[in-house]
Amino acid sequence: MKLQSLVFSVLMCIHSSASQSGEHSPCAAFTPLTFGVLPFVSVRQLVERFAPLANYLAGALRAEVRLETAPDFIEFVRRTSEAHRYDILYTAPHFYPSASNAGYRLVARVDSAGMSALIVVPKHSKIKSVEDLPGKRMATLDSKSLAWLLVKKHLHDNAINPEKDLTIIYTPTHNASLLSAYHGVTDAAVLMQPPYEASSKKVRESMRIIAKTQSAPHMPVSVSARPGPRCVADIKRVLLNMASTVEGAKALKHNRFAGFSEAQAWEYEKLKKRMQGMSQ
Repeated sequence: MKLQSLVFSVLMCIHSSASQSGEHSPCAAFTPLTFGVLPFVSVRQLVERFAPLANYLAGALRAEVRLETAPDFIEFVRRTSEAHRYDILYTAPHFYPSASNAGYRLVARVDSAGMSALIVVPKHSKIKSVEDLPGKRMATLDSKSLAWLLVKKHLHDNAINPEKDLTIIYTPTHNASLLSAYHGVTDAAVLMQPPYEASSKKVRESMRIIAKTQSAPHMPVSVSARPGPRCVADIKRVLLNMASTVEGAKALKHNRFAGFSEAQAWEYEKLKKRMQGMSQ
């Protein structure tokens, strides 16, 4: 109940901050804009990290912005591709091609060269490399997550079949995966590098990285077919210029983002081809 109240209060704040001069905004005719965020962290963490971004967008676009997510990755993809529920979409790199097929237009990506997945173990574990993993328990995010697909490919490239050679424990978030190994529930954990680096210093100092996968392009932001071209252009302008404003820079800090930059659709199509066969 407390969490529901927190979410409600955030949404009301976003609404009130956008209520002035909305009629002069290219996005005003499409208000409220639903900002869909992939459920890769807990609901509480998602609100804490993305409400400032949604609030900034609402003020800069002069349009109401509603922050939403989904119970899991599969439902989030369904709501994106089938229901077209989200107007502004923050999704995983390997999910963007299906969003594109549903009419979403790429406007930006997180300003970073890329990101990799990690396999980590407790610092004093006898596991020194991936060759020591067969027969062990390994925690990972959703089976459709980029982290798991990158690690799955990495293991196959090292002649390890995770479905047969390991016991896989699926967890709801990156942090839950990390903590399962930290507390000894599993022998190893899979998560993306950014959330690992954002975890507590105490946990990181107690863990050791045994593998780092190939890099993938960073998280894309796209816009559905509902908002008109002028609104899409305004969303893109606001995102690309966000880091240059005082309030924008403050909002970005909640996600440890340097900002947003231009995105290329071919990068995500290339990733999709690289991951073919891993999502089975």
